[in-house]
Amino acid sequence: MIVPDSEIGNYIFSKGKKYSYFGGNDYLGLASHPEVKEAVIRAVQKYGVNFSASRCTTGTFDIHLELEKQLSDFKGKQDTVVFASGYQGNGILLEILKGSYSTVLTDQYAHASILGGIPRDVKIMTYNHCDTDHLEYLLAQNRINTPLIITDGVFALTGEIAPLDRIYPVVKKYNGTLVADDAHSTGVLGKNGRGTQEHFNLPGDEIYQTETMSKALGGYGGFISGSKKLTELIRKRSATYQASTALPPPVVAAGMASLKIIMEDPGLRIRLLEKTGKMREEIAGLGFRTSGYGTPIIPVMFSSMERAKNLSLFLSENRIIVPYITYPSAQGLHMIRITVNASHTDDQIAEVIGILKKWIEKKGT
Repeated sequence: MIVPDSEIGNYIFSKGKKYSYFGGNDYLGLASHPEVKEAVIRAVQKYGVNFSASRCTTGTFDIHLELEKQLSDFKGKQDTVVFASGYQGNGILLEILKGSYSTVLTDQYAHASILGGIPRDVKIMTYNHCDTDHLEYLLAQNRINTPLIITDGVFALTGEIAPLDRIYPVVKKYNGTLVADDAHSTGVLGKNGRGTQEHFNLPGDEIYQTETMSKALGGYGGFISGSKKLTELIRKRSATYQASTALPPPVVAAGMASLKIIMEDPGLRIRLLEKTGKMREEIAGLGFRTSGYGTPIIPVMFSSMERAKNLSLFLSENRIIVPYITYPSAQGLHMIRITVNASHTDDQIAEVIGILKKWIEKKGT
């Protein structure tokens, strides 16, 4: 495994060697953006590196409130609550909504944070991957009252966009609650980068979203935006929120700086998806199996673990970082996961395609 000893961007360095970096989730290239780094330095100089207290004791500072205000403006919501990690969001939300739902239905490939966030004493059912008909079948056959349906907005490994436009009417029909984990959607999908709800033009006040600043926003920390009633419930009832140390000053500053860039330059998101679309088309055109159309996640899938691992190694030998990932499913798929960020150049993308062509000449698809 290659261990970087530099900042991430479209390139990374390890032991003096330079690699094109097509890994991770820094979709908009903000993790090492100069304006973000400058904001972090200023925050450390003013506040230090940690507030060393929970938000409900002495850990709420002016920059926390400003970040929450800016996130609310970005999302077009009344209020926002931020917390230690995006991974915690599903558990926080399902905790404070408990009592309003009787059963949770999840996609069979739901992220671990979804499965881990469901209260232990709640019944769980699983519907086939992105299969709205199966979801409705389960709801109808089991006569479920007040169901809660939760799905990844964009699936982290395959890049597939959950069909919320089809799921939403089913949820409404059965008087349910819909939650989208938009960790990989926020900052990428929708006219303003607000995620899957905006992507499908669905009513924002009827869909809950859990979100993170650690992907497209380039920083760290989770957040939930919504009505003041919702955010106050989180602040008053969530043990996770109440017992967690407040986000540190550099993390808060990074979030605000990234938001400013995203809101002032919507073309950043457009350029990202254009690059991704062209690259995916070329990869599919070479005969590789892929998915995730419309997102910056481009998986290359194999039925053989050895072939997937060997392709990842072949790319690294040619100074390109693309990780091998085991697909967590009964299908037994294995993949390399290519992620495009907005700072990738056309030459870098062409280089990846060229190396993939060489692989096909040696190994086939």
